[in-house]
Amino acid sequence: MTHDHTPPDAMAEQARREQDLLERVLRSFDDCADARLGELMRALVRHLHAFLREVRLTEEEWRKGIEFLTRVGHITDDVRQEFILLSDVLGASMQMITMNNPAHGDATEATVLGPFFVAGAPRIELGGDVAAGAPGEPCWVEGTVRDTAGAPVPGARIEVWEADADGRYDVQYDDDRTRGRAHLFTGPDGEYRFWATTPTPYPIPHDGPVGALLAAVGRSPMRASHLHFLVKADGYRTLVTHVFVRGDGLLESDTVFGVRDSLVKDFERRPAGAPTPDGRVLDGAWSKVRFDIVLAPAEE
Repeated sequence: MTHDHTPPDAMAEQARREQDLLERVLRSFDDCADARLGELMRALVRHLHAFLREVRLTEEEWRKGIEFLTRVGHITDDVRQEFILLSDVLGASMQMITMNNPAHGDATEATVLGPFFVAGAPRIELGGDVAAGAPGEPCWVEGTVRDTAGAPVPGARIEVWEADADGRYDVQYDDDRTRGRAHLFTGPDGEYRFWATTPTPYPIPHDGPVGALLAAVGRSPMRASHLHFLVKADGYRTLVTHVFVRGDGLLESDTVFGVRDSLVKDFERRPAGAPTPDGRVLDGAWSKVRFDIVLAPAEE
């Protein structure tokens, strides 16, 4: 607390009043029948009051904060979740994921789900095409799904989705297209393979209050190039993760803090006419990446 010209006794009285208010608010939750809810509310109040007292928030700043949260609520609907976007850009989403997906051997690290996952994506067979006509350079993706002991996980369900070369997911278009997303199952040796498009950078939705906040603090809305994975198998922790493109200049500034060093892989470029792993000859350049996935066991 900084009051350069405030007498010490007045400062002490001010601190006493602030602390008294905090303690009265904390006591208001004493009769909460839900122990966990009471714990959460008391911790929230302690940290909120600590923030207010540390920065000596002004009434005008408080009002602007309320107006900002109101705008976040107004723009949120069934398609756009601005509160999750706010959580993402503050690193809260990644912190929650980090805490709830503890390290276990060499299990693949988790990252954010993002706002564009859609349940019920079409199924493709091994070697099939996730892009389904989405614009972009073809990319061959292959790997295995194994457990932390190295044993293959056959029959694991892999959901894949990505933005197209224009930086947009299919659900961001006005039509009913389904492109750049699909699901498939691993083979008997835990293997998987499919065609997609080479990931490219794109901005998170930044035409709302979260975008205005990023601009105000001098931050970019851009996400590093990535391909989304969601992997499920009986007896294993469900994994939500990405694979990122080595050499992407946005790896250090990904706006939702989703990059993990272990998820950055080499996307090897191949010229037009170079035979593909499945025996095709493409007219244009293409890329390939190997992304081996390790699943942690399900919690007891």
